[in-house]
Amino acid sequence: MKKIERYWLIIALICTVSSVNAQYVYDYKRTGDIYFEAKDYYSAAQYYNKALGTFKIKPQQILPYTVGLRGKESGKIKDYETVVYRLAESYRQYNDYGNAEKYYEQVVGFNNETLFPLARFWYGVSLRANGRYQEALDQFRQFKAKYAKVDEYATRAGLEIACCEFAISEASKMPGYTIAKITGDVNEGGANYAPVVMNENMLMFTSSRADSSMLEKEKKTKKVNPYVNNLFQATGKGNNFTNSKAVIMPEMKDVDQGVSAVSPDGNTIYLTRWTVKNGVKAASIYMSSRKGTEWAEPRALGANVNVEGYSSMQPFITSDGKYLLFASNRPGGMGKNDLWYCLIENGSIGAARNMGTGINTRDEEQAPFYDSEKNALIFSSDGRVGLGGLDFYKSEGDFSNWGVPQNLGAPLNSPKDDIYYAATDSKRPMAAGYISSDRESVCCLELFSIKKISKTINGLVLDCDNKLPLTGAKVTLLDTIKQKVLQQITLDESGRYEFEVEPLKHYKIMTEKENYFSKAAYVNTDELTRIDSMASPSLCLKRYEIGKPIILKDIYYDFDKATLRPQSLIVLDTVVSIMMDNPNIIIEMSAHTDSKGKDAYNMKLSQRRAQSCVDYLISKGISSDRMIAKGYGESRPIAPNTLPNGKDNPEGRQLNRRTEFKVLRVTQLN
Repeated sequence: MKKIERYWLIIALICTVSSVNAQYVYDYKRTGDIYFEAKDYYSAAQYYNKALGTFKIKPQQILPYTVGLRGKESGKIKDYETVVYRLAESYRQYNDYGNAEKYYEQVVGFNNETLFPLARFWYGVSLRANGRYQEALDQFRQFKAKYAKVDEYATRAGLEIACCEFAISEASKMPGYTIAKITGDVNEGGANYAPVVMNENMLMFTSSRADSSMLEKEKKTKKVNPYVNNLFQATGKGNNFTNSKAVIMPEMKDVDQGVSAVSPDGNTIYLTRWTVKNGVKAASIYMSSRKGTEWAEPRALGANVNVEGYSSMQPFITSDGKYLLFASNRPGGMGKNDLWYCLIENGSIGAARNMGTGINTRDEEQAPFYDSEKNALIFSSDGRVGLGGLDFYKSEGDFSNWGVPQNLGAPLNSPKDDIYYAATDSKRPMAAGYISSDRESVCCLELFSIKKISKTINGLVLDCDNKLPLTGAKVTLLDTIKQKVLQQITLDESGRYEFEVEPLKHYKIMTEKENYFSKAAYVNTDELTRIDSMASPSLCLKRYEIGKPIILKDIYYDFDKATLRPQSLIVLDTVVSIMMDNPNIIIEMSAHTDSKGKDAYNMKLSQRRAQSCVDYLISKGISSDRMIAKGYGESRPIAPNTLPNGKDNPEGRQLNRRTEFKVLRVTQLN
């Protein structure tokens, strides 16, 4: 948060200046410069605005109208252009991108890239922060084409271009969440951010709101800054929290504290304490133990977490209490603030480990949150392709290996800063929660509630024989990557199932019922980026009885041979699927002939044909231990080979020339 510091000595100096108009011009600009160099950009902007009002400049005097005079322009015009540029810079530095855009546009119009080489870059940043992605993209492309240096701005321009292109492409996608600013009194005064869910009716957060007693002291002494960050808690639920009051915990003079995490048992708070001097933040992580309704004096964590001369901040404790996650600019990182973690064993915090280049970039990574249910790290970064500023990203992993971080998209992310995720329900962490964002504020982070928009797949399960809904069937949703059961239901008389799923995922739906062959269906949910619900194809389960043959229609062999014809393989592939979906069944594949030919020959021919079927299933990955090949020759007809009058019966012979399979037994799988 950008805090307003008051420089009373300077104000006293201003009160003594001459009443001569020219003197006012000089003092406004000079005073603005002093505030600017002291990094008090809010105050600097006020004085630069006053200074602008005193210039008597005609439009035709401002470049680019006087391109021919470049290098010869008067000091008056140069001062004017400098004040406009510094005013734009001041607005940007305290996040007033609306006004920053206005004045950067003027500076770009001066066409003075020698004096203001980064003006177009920051103009693009302001446009992007205001959600004007196409215009920002045009400015970044122009900047990159003209900027000759090889430095962080050249590199950053490439990332900003990618971010604008990404944001434009994301605009057509369906949102995954709803978001609303929290009502009540939690967003009153200053910055309000870093939510922590204490229980279903209490929210803890960090706020820089002014303390009433400190305000009184400021009025009297003019030397006290009343806007100090501290921990607060409020009661409520959902999107409304009221009765905000400071957490009862000892404080340090002239030190901000907040940005906290709570241990799983609720008896320990890990918090950040920090100071800001000359625009440089120095932060350390502390811990405090519960003492009834109050908290004990916080004590700094050891050197495994806090390194002297560097900052450690934004702690998070995993739901099992095994890991401490935090952000730090300590040595050994990839760039600015990196994400680190420590293993906690028997209450002792181990050595910090960097989360690696898969997570950290040369820019900012902050505010880690770990979803233990889905093994996913949620964090904010401004070093990856996103919508702009700090965006939320998700990476699946287990501290030994992390997947590629995925941008969580709008509306969790916005053109400005989005940071500090907190879950409402630890059992379903990404279903609902709270975040901090400055998307609706000129200067400061505010608290928002979010709720996931339900994305579902649904379908119907039938009995293959009678086509009626299969009541009592069990349907299971599995993650195909992790081979993990996600949800499971038993069907009612409607035979319908519905699962809540994530877009851009691959799922397996397994349907099973006793004395029916189980069946798996595979679903890709890419379509859910555009719609909220999708139907998967209806499934039917085939009933079986132990030892009862099932005829496989359209299995053909070459004449008088055991060679399977190509069209037969399509039918056998259905058996492959059954065997894969039902790994606990042992089957017999059998072949039969009609009565033409000798019995012994027909027996051997049918055995070879049954073995051909088994061999094909083996070639498709089915274990030979699960199958028996059996030829029955002409010994088990299912229709007469001749008519009652003794004549040949072609239809009967055709029925007898068949291939069957039957379940011999069902084994118990480990």
